[in-house]
Amino acid sequence: MDQTQLVLLALFVGAVVGGGVSALIFLAFRMRDTARARTSDDVPPGVSAVLHAMDDAAIVTDASSTVLAASAPAEVFGMRVGEVIPSDEVRAMARAARDTGAPVTENLRLHRGAAPSEPRLVAARATGISPRLTLVLVRDITERERVEEMRRDFVANTSHELKTPVGAVSLLAEAIEMAADDPDQVRIFTARLSAEASRLGALTSRIMSLSRLQASAELTEVRDVSIDEVVAGAVDAHTLQADSAQVSIVRGGTRGLYVRGEAQVLSEAVGNLIANAIAYSPQGSSVGVGVKAIEQIVEIAVTDRGIGIQESDQHRVFERFYRADQARSRRTGGTGLGLSIVKHAVQRHGGEVRLWSRPGRGSTFTIRLPLTEAPDYEAPRTKVRRKARKATAATRSTPVKGDTV
Repeated sequence: MDQTQLVLLALFVGAVVGGGVSALIFLAFRMRDTARARTSDDVPPGVSAVLHAMDDAAIVTDASSTVLAASAPAEVFGMRVGEVIPSDEVRAMARAARDTGAPVTENLRLHRGAAPSEPRLVAARATGISPRLTLVLVRDITERERVEEMRRDFVANTSHELKTPVGAVSLLAEAIEMAADDPDQVRIFTARLSAEASRLGALTSRIMSLSRLQASAELTEVRDVSIDEVVAGAVDAHTLQADSAQVSIVRGGTRGLYVRGEAQVLSEAVGNLIANAIAYSPQGSSVGVGVKAIEQIVEIAVTDRGIGIQESDQHRVFERFYRADQARSRRTGGTGLGLSIVKHAVQRHGGEVRLWSRPGRGSTFTIRLPLTEAPDYEAPRTKVRRKARKATAATRSTPVKGDTV
């Protein structure tokens, strides 16, 4: 064997030995990293940055259920870095995901913050990201479920409510056909048919109004709205109803107040309160409509001296299709949607509706809306008159139910 062959052989042996040593070193480092990963509680690089960018609650927890990293929304549910997860259910999910190596998904009820509050429905998912670390995602689905439940209830209630007038129209049409030779009976059935058709039309209109308020994300024609115009329009629209019921409408309070919103929606809301007050007022009584400003809030109060509402029923009066007095609602053609429309309309304007009622003494519904300044195009003389009226708080009619005007 010559010298060249010996050199090549030596190079080959050196390469084999070097490769083996390199492989042993790489394997040793790999085994070290694996062992470190099994025992390490260090959050992997980049995970914290991803959590900080998330809109949902998300945490990384170790084997002791201590939060090592968290998104900002996680604090709402009491999950803070350095603290143990407060929820037993979430801890159990993280433990199951870590032990099985498979993702765990559940819907849970979690409280927000340390103070007692109504639990929120959340969709939680736990996934292992290392032998000792678990990623937990929590998404609040309370509003989504509420809307879905509202949709189901709305469809069910609407179907039930529409059956009565539709069935009545069908039966009356058959009765008219059978009594074709009796003009007097035909006239009676025709009058009843017309009443049922009007009831069906009113119910359909109310359903469309409520659906529009619940479905629209924003108000479409927002402007500075005069409360004087809103009240005047609502009163004028129900003057005929009041005359027929022999009930007077008395208007009083502060003039010249403005809010931001849609005039038609607000006028319909006030009109619904007036219509309810008239329907539940005895003959010869009055319905009061009072307006006043308290700090930066406009209050529109509608008061009747009717039968009142039992305290046990007051929390339900704004529910769709709920009627405290079923018999009276049938006589007056009530749909049970008016107060629900009022609630949604006022909420769309950033306000609220309050109720005061005592059986036998009557009821007061008060719409509270954020006050805004009068529009810039208002004439200077009109502004002066408006400020004078506000300063004197003059009323042009008798007050209604104490503190409502």
